[in-house]
Amino acid sequence: MMHPTVEAVTRRIRERSATSRDRYLALMAGARGDGPQRETMSCTNLAHVMASKPDPDKLILRQTERSANVGIISAYNEMLSAHQPYGDFPDQIRRTVARTGHVAQFAAGVPAMCDGITQGQPGMELSLFSRDLIAQATAIGLSHNVFDGVLCLGICDKIVPGLLTGALRFGHLPTLFVPAGPMPSGMSNAEKSRIREQHARGEIGRDELLEAESRSYHSPGTCTFYGTANSNQVLMEVMGLQLPGSSFVNPGTDLREAFTQAASRRITEVTDLGDDYRPLSQVVSEKTLVNAMVALLATGGSTNHSIHLVAIGRAAGIRIDWEDFHELSRVVPLLCRLYPNGESDINDFDRAGGVPFLVRELLGAGLMHEDVSVMFGESIHDYTRAASLDGAGRLVWDPPREASGDTRCLRAVDDPFVADSGFHRLEGNLGRAIIKTSSVPEDRWCIEAPARVFADQQAVMDAWYAGELTQDFVAVLPGQGPGANGMPELHKLMPVLANLQSDGLRVALLTDGRLSGASGKVPSAIHVYPEAARGGAIGRIRDGDRVLIDATAGALHWEAGRDHGQPVHWGRGNEGLGRELFSGFREQVTHAEAGATIFRWDD
Repeated sequence: MMHPTVEAVTRRIRERSATSRDRYLALMAGARGDGPQRETMSCTNLAHVMASKPDPDKLILRQTERSANVGIISAYNEMLSAHQPYGDFPDQIRRTVARTGHVAQFAAGVPAMCDGITQGQPGMELSLFSRDLIAQATAIGLSHNVFDGVLCLGICDKIVPGLLTGALRFGHLPTLFVPAGPMPSGMSNAEKSRIREQHARGEIGRDELLEAESRSYHSPGTCTFYGTANSNQVLMEVMGLQLPGSSFVNPGTDLREAFTQAASRRITEVTDLGDDYRPLSQVVSEKTLVNAMVALLATGGSTNHSIHLVAIGRAAGIRIDWEDFHELSRVVPLLCRLYPNGESDINDFDRAGGVPFLVRELLGAGLMHEDVSVMFGESIHDYTRAASLDGAGRLVWDPPREASGDTRCLRAVDDPFVADSGFHRLEGNLGRAIIKTSSVPEDRWCIEAPARVFADQQAVMDAWYAGELTQDFVAVLPGQGPGANGMPELHKLMPVLANLQSDGLRVALLTDGRLSGASGKVPSAIHVYPEAARGGAIGRIRDGDRVLIDATAGALHWEAGRDHGQPVHWGRGNEGLGRELFSGFREQVTHAEAGATIFRWDD
């Protein structure tokens, strides 16, 4: 039996989306046409498709009614440790696909910036916009219209949402995501956090901090904390867009290579050339997105997905909003404690049972829809089984796990960490915002204190070093929204606020910017809209005004100490390091609850 709240939220989404979803599905049906588009191409067009291929591949590409052409879209680069392993994936894929009698072609490389490198730097102002740019680059790669299926190679932050958004506009094609896995565990995340706070207090120097960070981020693979990148992996698996159990297998292992080969074979089995056609437009549905929201909430995942899932849904004609997250959060229990919500990392989570155990628990409790399409297996129940290699080195899927292997990081539905998964929608005279409380002490869920307004993260740090932050306060950072400067993440100030909270002060953050999965233990009202750069009330707050952030009541209020008149101008110069190239994005971008996107699918 489905939980009535899950059913009600799904029904509301379906009703809200009826017109736009029908329009999208009609568009995808038209794109499907009468079979592979290579069949209808001119000889000149087809000759260009085949020109760089060896003769055996040219022969296969001529056989348009029997042989598939798989397009590879890759976000490989060496600046992202998570994406560095993708360097040799295209060759692996091409070899595997060739053994099945089909062809794979590298269709496009998409840009992929590392948020870990740009945190606190001007480049972070391009991070959110890179998602929509990746969607556009994906569309350019697929615009050749010669593919029967798509393999997407991407893991991190804005990259997976961008790839999926772009692929959804070619939703008549089956699409699989191929992960590369997390790096092995290095220094514990708790120790890393402690050292960062020591550095913020001036107790250790830069050399000691750099040594600690280098032991945390030490090899190819995804970072091991539970931020946006690893939240992406959970969501892609839960949505049936990756192979079961494939998300968190370390790079360079035999099991990792077996998964890549299996995904390469699988995409050739579900094209429109055969009798098991599974287009992306049918796999991503209203129920699929509800399942994704439930999994995000149950794991305490990245707040970035309160933006990304909205944008992904709209690309498929599906309209979700923060009220949907909020209502689901009240009935979805928190089943995971992963840093920054706990001390365990993503490798611990996978060893404890990982995504397969999570799916099993949520299905059993009626919190996840069973009647959804998936890219592998017969149903989502196939995603409750973890994978391993048998004695012959073949990939096999094991029976569902009955119990968590480590209840410190992963628990069953009947023994959750918290009954409420901790995503709250806030609303009041400051507009709307969200707050994640899964790692915030409950006595900090409601903060009312005087405002301290700062122009940017560095101003907070300067005040800290000057010894000015000695009383309770709400740090207000306006002018950080998508229309102002691209909505950068504001992690640079978290060690400062965490130190102040540890010292006994009642502190909180209020901003129209972002924090993502690493928001931590300080109460933070983020994604505020209307944003300051577009006349939002957050731009009128002055030092000393009273601000209330109440996660329990869902309240976000401001009491002015005097009449402030018109908001100050919180726009930015936005020049240098390429930021001027994105002025059109800043002018066109929607607010956070509408996905903070430049695309207007159904407006």
